[in-house]
Amino acid sequence: MKKILVIGSTCVDIILKLDHLPVTGEDLHPKSQSMALGGCACNAAHVLLYSGSEFTFLSPVGGGIYGDFVKEALTAHGFSIPVYLPEKENGCCYCLVEASGERTFLSLHGVEYTFRKEWMEPYRMEDYSMAYLCGLEVEEPTGEALVEYFEEERGPKLFFAPGPRGTRLPGERLNRILALSPVLHINEQEALELGGRDCVADAAAALYQITGSPVIVTLGERGAYCRESEEHAYVIPGIPSRVVDTIGAGDSHIGAILAGLQKGSSLRDAIAAANQVAAAVVSQEGAILPKDSVLFRNLRLTKEGLRENTNH
Repeated sequence: MKKILVIGSTCVDIILKLDHLPVTGEDLHPKSQSMALGGCACNAAHVLLYSGSEFTFLSPVGGGIYGDFVKEALTAHGFSIPVYLPEKENGCCYCLVEASGERTFLSLHGVEYTFRKEWMEPYRMEDYSMAYLCGLEVEEPTGEALVEYFEEERGPKLFFAPGPRGTRLPGERLNRILALSPVLHINEQEALELGGRDCVADAAAALYQITGSPVIVTLGERGAYCRESEEHAYVIPGIPSRVVDTIGAGDSHIGAILAGLQKGSSLRDAIAAANQVAAAVVSQEGAILPKDSVLFRNLRLTKEGLRENTNH
């Protein structure tokens, strides 16, 4: 079975619970503060890990107080650390969570958002069927090398999550990624901005015309819309849940899609399973579900349960 390649960041989420976002000059007393493992790629990789998927997680880890936290937590969760750069600072993300559960991110980027082609030398692209990439890494100066790498290595099907800063990517760099025919995984606002249309269906259709690959649009509690082909589009309903915070919901959603596809599910069924995972994520604090969640049993590749995986 071919594996999934996940390239991207692992940082420390510093989660501040607030009644509302402050306005300029306002003093607020947060309800609570906590620290947790985070980062888009890291959140997606945890779904792959706990669902027994075959995958490689390439996430550079730096030093400093955040790097020490990340290194210890990743090791405790069962990940290997193929790129460790203690002389470079690891970053963090301040997650401001309002009473509604909506989150706002303030990201202090460190070495976790960088990339070097030589880091990929131990890996053979013919061993992979799918690859995950986030727009935050592409936006960085080393994102040029990241785009070049995928242009040179055309084997795995690319799944690209541009994120809320997708429209801020250097135009030429974004166009080169879209030319790789990636499966796009975006939320409603991102779809409208990237597709240049005023409704999700039209935006997804416009993006499909550019990439020729499925466009998946998450719709929050309403589920997800998928433009799978020229003739075929559909909505997969969401799962009702009580929203605690929305940190990591989209990351876990795409992780579950990748896990389902590797298992042999149709794209439609993989999205339906991903909707369940995302609903569970928003109903708890933090981005990572417990490894014994019943949802992971539905995504596992074997009936014997979670397998030991030495490739992550």
